[in-house]
Amino acid sequence: MCGIVGLFGYAASAPPVDLEELRCIRERMAARGPDGAGEWLAGDGRVGLAHRRLAIIDLSEGGAQPMQDPETGNVIVFNGEIYNYRELRCELEAQGFTFRTQSDTEVLLALYRTRGLGMLPQLRGMFAFGIWDNGSSGLLLVRDPFGIKPLYYADDGRTLRFASQVKALLAGGGVDTAPDPAGHVGFFLWGHVPDPFTLYRGIRALPAGTALWVAKDGRRKTLVFFDLGRELREPPSSPAPKSADEARELLRPALLDSVRHHLVADVPVGVFLSSGKDSATVAALAAEAASGPLEALTLGFHQYAGTPLDETPLAAEVARRYGLRHQVRWV
Repeated sequence: MCGIVGLFGYAASAPPVDLEELRCIRERMAARGPDGAGEWLAGDGRVGLAHRRLAIIDLSEGGAQPMQDPETGNVIVFNGEIYNYRELRCELEAQGFTFRTQSDTEVLLALYRTRGLGMLPQLRGMFAFGIWDNGSSGLLLVRDPFGIKPLYYADDGRTLRFASQVKALLAGGGVDTAPDPAGHVGFFLWGHVPDPFTLYRGIRALPAGTALWVAKDGRRKTLVFFDLGRELREPPSSPAPKSADEARELLRPALLDSVRHHLVADVPVGVFLSSGKDSATVAALAAEAASGPLEALTLGFHQYAGTPLDETPLAAEVARRYGLRHQVRWV
């Protein structure tokens, strides 16, 4: 859970990037990245990128951001994790690429250099990133297919700002804070603000599975590289299972493969564990796929202690069964 931020003054009348504003937005997200902070400013002062780091892959300083491609001058700020970065890295190394770090961030930069937007369908993971394309003098913003990682932007007609959180953009002071009726109505109807709206007219969420290109003159181009509704409407690529037994045979390896990819990290990994079937299933598969001991964390509520609504006893039983180191936090 990192924090990313960027300012791009695309209009001729746009003021140079205010470094203090950039830092203010970044530091409003300090809780998202306790492991480091960085910034990058273009030579002409039109672009600034900054990052708050939570180190998961490559804990060394080599994984610090913003990160620049030494060959192209492209610069990236990235929040998330590319689960198949090792496979993608091997493909690039087979093509003659050499890497300076062990980070998935550097793999993203190399993929963009060689494949451009064609890399997006190949990424498996949860991610939001911004890339300053030095050759085209344009900005690319991307959000993962399911919108797991957040990304918000504001455009005042001269400067485009983006960040991982709405409150961070507000902290910079350069956005329109007039209320957005659509965002408020959505919240009261559904209990959340539907993308691309926010509670503020001047701030929008980049929708899931979308890439936004902002050219050097401010013109925008949107690419939807994944649409869940479209995927569900399309005929399946393989025949549907003919029985419950066959469905189980197909489901288990699919779930195990997903859990195994989610365990990719250079830090200890744990699972949130309740007494439900879903988290218990994830815990069981994680215990099977993990190469070492796993932590399990359960949230207990004092008001339910000792009642049928208390989930901690069953969670403890699941943890014992699969050899997880169990912790309970009471609130």
